[in-house]
Amino acid sequence: MNRFKTSKFKNTTPKIAKKDEWINNVHAGSFASQGNHIKASSKLVAFNTEQAGGGMLGLSSVQPGSDGQRAVTQISCHSDLVTDMDFSPFDDSLLATCSVDETVKLWRLCDLAQEQSSSPELTLRPGQGRLELVLFHPTSSGLLAVGTTKSAQIWDTNCQEAPLAVLEQHGDQVQSLGWKLDGSLLASSCKDKMIRVFDPRAQLAPVQVSLHLQSNKDSRILWTKDDLLLTTGFDTVRNREARLWDSRKLTSSLGSVSLGTSSGTLIPLFDEDTGLLLLAGMGNTGIDCFEVSSSEPFLSQVSHCLTDTSTKGVALVPKLALDVMSCEVVRVLQLTDSCILPISYQVPRKNSGHEFHDDLYPDTVGTTPAMSAEEWWKGGNKQVERISLHPDKRPKQKAAPAKQTPAKKEVASGGSKEVRSRDCSTSSSFVPSPSPSQTAKAFQNLMGPTSKFRHIQGTVMHRDTHITNIRGLNLTTPGECDGFCVNRQRVAVPLAISGGQIAVFERSQPGKLPDTALPTIQNSVNVADFAWDPFDTHRLAVAGDDAKIRVWQVPEGGLKETLTEPKIIMQGHTEKIYSITFHPLASGLLVSSSYDLTVRLWNLETGKQVKVLDGHQDQVFGMAWSPDGKLLATVCKDGKVRIYDPRKSTSPVQEGPGPEGHRGARVVWVCDGKYLLVSGFDSRSERGLYLYSASSLSSGAVSSVPVNVSPSTLIPYYDPDTSVVILTGKGDTRVYIYEIVPEDPYFIECSSFNSPEPHKGLAFLPKTECNVRDVEVAVGLMLTKTTIEPVAFKVPRVKKEFFQDDVYSDTAVWWEPALTGSAWLSGSNDQHKKISLKPKDMTPVSEAPKEAPVRKYLPSSVYLEEKTDEQKKDELLNAMVAKLGNMDDPLPQESYEGVDEDEWDD
Repeated sequence: MNRFKTSKFKNTTPKIAKKDEWINNVHAGSFASQGNHIKASSKLVAFNTEQAGGGMLGLSSVQPGSDGQRAVTQISCHSDLVTDMDFSPFDDSLLATCSVDETVKLWRLCDLAQEQSSSPELTLRPGQGRLELVLFHPTSSGLLAVGTTKSAQIWDTNCQEAPLAVLEQHGDQVQSLGWKLDGSLLASSCKDKMIRVFDPRAQLAPVQVSLHLQSNKDSRILWTKDDLLLTTGFDTVRNREARLWDSRKLTSSLGSVSLGTSSGTLIPLFDEDTGLLLLAGMGNTGIDCFEVSSSEPFLSQVSHCLTDTSTKGVALVPKLALDVMSCEVVRVLQLTDSCILPISYQVPRKNSGHEFHDDLYPDTVGTTPAMSAEEWWKGGNKQVERISLHPDKRPKQKAAPAKQTPAKKEVASGGSKEVRSRDCSTSSSFVPSPSPSQTAKAFQNLMGPTSKFRHIQGTVMHRDTHITNIRGLNLTTPGECDGFCVNRQRVAVPLAISGGQIAVFERSQPGKLPDTALPTIQNSVNVADFAWDPFDTHRLAVAGDDAKIRVWQVPEGGLKETLTEPKIIMQGHTEKIYSITFHPLASGLLVSSSYDLTVRLWNLETGKQVKVLDGHQDQVFGMAWSPDGKLLATVCKDGKVRIYDPRKSTSPVQEGPGPEGHRGARVVWVCDGKYLLVSGFDSRSERGLYLYSASSLSSGAVSSVPVNVSPSTLIPYYDPDTSVVILTGKGDTRVYIYEIVPEDPYFIECSSFNSPEPHKGLAFLPKTECNVRDVEVAVGLMLTKTTIEPVAFKVPRVKKEFFQDDVYSDTAVWWEPALTGSAWLSGSNDQHKKISLKPKDMTPVSEAPKEAPVRKYLPSSVYLEEKTDEQKKDELLNAMVAKLGNMDDPLPQESYEGVDEDEWDD
């Protein structure tokens, strides 16, 4: 008789949201992965974007703001494509991601109004290559199923250094994973056409296996009600189909539906409370809704919804985010190329919008886990407590306890170490005491040291300042080369043209370059590295593959014709040169490193080498002169950091352990030459920053901070005036910014800058190029495939009419030599003179007139909390009396003089 029962959801109607409620500025790409590309919690929605090769996710709010708009922000998650993601069912702000870069990361997401953390809360390394799937357990906290190429693993994120279980290998690529709703079983579908059901706590082999998928094309699997499994895929003639199975007997399907021919994967979404099943095809515009029943008819169609744009991914919004007063029973988010469409499924009812229809909303799964991962692993089968969706009966959200310390916790996982970052909810959960001094102190202890550059903003300048239509750019310069070099007047860019040609562009002539051929410097051999002379904007030194250094002189006004003859050719190295660096104080001095494992010092005035430094056992990754020009630091592939005093010895005066990775590194002196900052790789090829004391290299790094996993070396620019270091790699989209301080915690992370597309390099101009009226602290030129774009890094300030002298100290005139090269070689030392950046018409902010202090009143509750009821009554009466006046005082009219009686008329 079940077939004759009337379903209360048979008339469920899809309603596409109005355009002003769409989530725009999405930029979704086409990704070859098994994930749905979009997931939602009750608060946030995360989705794949095409930026950074898919290693970046977009974030937005599930609910529109007061103006109906929803802002989109981005978080850089992985160094390669994010293949799948999942929100914790017990924490709206906890997101798990997995990637082609072979890592699983857990992210603690803040409200969109706050800056997202750049560090994951946890990183797992399953160690079986590319990862495809990640799925939170439905009843236990901290439990994840991770799908590798041919296997599934179960991880406890809280305490395990290795997976709880590595399930039996599949015969081919794992295409989908699904937890049973009670968390007892895990199902998988595979390219070998087999359905497998695992009981991970009992055995690693599947407890049920069925070879009944009809095609090896993309399939998906999920659990519906009771013991029913649903698979989507393709039949033998490539029609898309959905099939319902009894997980206890997989010999044949209970029912099926066909949805026509299409090449796009069919994504299923299931709502347990209503029994509604949503099916959306990748690349299609339709979404079909079915009702699932445990008896015939097993799958009955409810509706078919057509949208204007094709589907890139779909996600189900949790029940707690639904508008129950409008009889909304399901909401789907459709990811398209440029936006996300909310589609609301509502049951038509009278008094919709005014009454809660409890027959449509059975108690739903709550947000408190039934047990820990450890309890589940030991055999627990508790179920999550259910809660009512009635607006008046929902449990109140408890305030999170305040964090007592910002100390970072290192957690071993999969043989690796990672840092748990500070919980971004601390700022909102912290309750200040009435005392302002105590509040400030407690807040500082909570959040750790802060930086005046914390909210630094990177901004690409107006298009009128860009150089565009660059053609034939060489994108394969060696890792030791910055990719291009700049000075105040011009930019040198290597071209992918035979003969090692270099284009030179004048900064004073921005705009679109002509399509015709431009005059170039013909170096005759491939460019290994090049650098402008800091004291001569016309002189360019170029190191070539032939172990020679050529020095070119660019004529006044820039290149008018092709240059074929260098001014100087210097030869001494016996093998290809890695990199070259000019001396920062003495004119005409250049240092170079080579495959012959030597570092050589050259005098450009004579064209001869003057020193040959030895001691390196492998490739020299980077070199840097100390701020006083006395010492030279190197970082080498042999795992050592060295300091030389070239005028006293050809051997290093100090040596210590450097980064463990051998992919590349850079070095720069920081904190007035007291420390060395090295950007490199650890043993797992994760990029990181390492700080060394220049007086004791042998002690190793005094501090380090992990950055992310990426193949390109981070190239640092250090501003000695602000102690800010700006880093990015060739091919990156993100620019990292830190303030370096000579005491714990050493690294203070500031806001990062994201370019709209991968850049090929970022080089910086002298401090005099900064617009101090707009509080610019650094100006760089960003090279892309076809453009050179100026980027200004600004510190947000309110009183911009004043010169921010706390930000701008006197800066060194490093574009003028302090002494000659021959004087330095003979033992002389000197320093750059300094100048103030303050314009004559600006007053320093430290001398700005002080504003009258505004008295800040504490809330009345502060005063009343510790007073008795009698005291409160007395204060209230006294206040009323003061308002009305004292009754013992004479009335004003009593002081007036009246008219005598005899003066009245009769």
